[in-house]
Amino acid sequence: MTESITGEQYALAAGPYRAVITESGASLRELTREGRPLVLSHGADEPAPAAFGHLLIPWPNRVDRGRYTYGGTAYQLDVSEPDLDCAIHGLVRWAAWRVAEHTADRVRLTHRLLGTPGYPFRLDLEAEYTLDAADGLRVRMTAVNAGTRTAPYGHGAHPYLTVGVPIDECTVTLRADRYIPVNDRMIPVGGDTDVAGTDHDLRDGRALGARRIDNAFAGVHRDEDGRAWVTLGGNGRTVRLWADDAHPWMEIYTADNAPDARAGLGVEPMTCPPNAFASGEGLVDLKPGERFTGSWGIQELR
Repeated sequence: MTESITGEQYALAAGPYRAVITESGASLRELTREGRPLVLSHGADEPAPAAFGHLLIPWPNRVDRGRYTYGGTAYQLDVSEPDLDCAIHGLVRWAAWRVAEHTADRVRLTHRLLGTPGYPFRLDLEAEYTLDAADGLRVRMTAVNAGTRTAPYGHGAHPYLTVGVPIDECTVTLRADRYIPVNDRMIPVGGDTDVAGTDHDLRDGRALGARRIDNAFAGVHRDEDGRAWVTLGGNGRTVRLWADDAHPWMEIYTADNAPDARAGLGVEPMTCPPNAFASGEGLVDLKPGERFTGSWGIQELR
């Protein structure tokens, strides 16, 4: 008996929407509406390239040289991005997650994150994906501290939105007032910067063109329901991602270094900014027995 390297494939359907979630990383491998992709996908028997659809737990983005101090103790994470000498995107995106519930339009997966020398904390994790015929995809991410000590925690997600054409031909809207400049190793430098007058000002819907962006945005505007939105429009289609107020930061990545460069737009809702384990900014201090939950989703406007 053989199976794909991403393990079990959990298919969901509701109205015109279809999705596939993998056992590997509880990742979003496919999302379509009426057969048209809303996110970049990959084959079930290949590793997700450029973190396609990954969940980023217990930190999103990078930790500089994998080093951080928490509670007065210094820790060293494995350097999982050796070219930039960083630890990137957490610890669970290649791990096997167990299915707890699977129905036609919903799947709930769990993972027991055990301690390691670089992260000697114990978390119980849950990812719940739900499809709705009108509202599209909703993802709820939950962490419970099942250990004996307070744990540093953050999470994010890494879908790439697509409308079926290169993003150079698209318009992007993100109502955010500030972005975080980074150095050549993608580590924040100099604090937040006002987007006004820069290529990072996407507040009024800008043609992306040749803009190259790989930055976190802060000061995001929210609607009456507390949701922040990123919209990708082009090719007669509009796809958008929302995130609740558990996610104060939104990373935008124009996928210049992805295998199929600029085919989709990386949109990453995050609970903390890059290098938060080292800076402490936005970190959740998750005490024993405490729970942290955040939700985000993707839909196509019609």
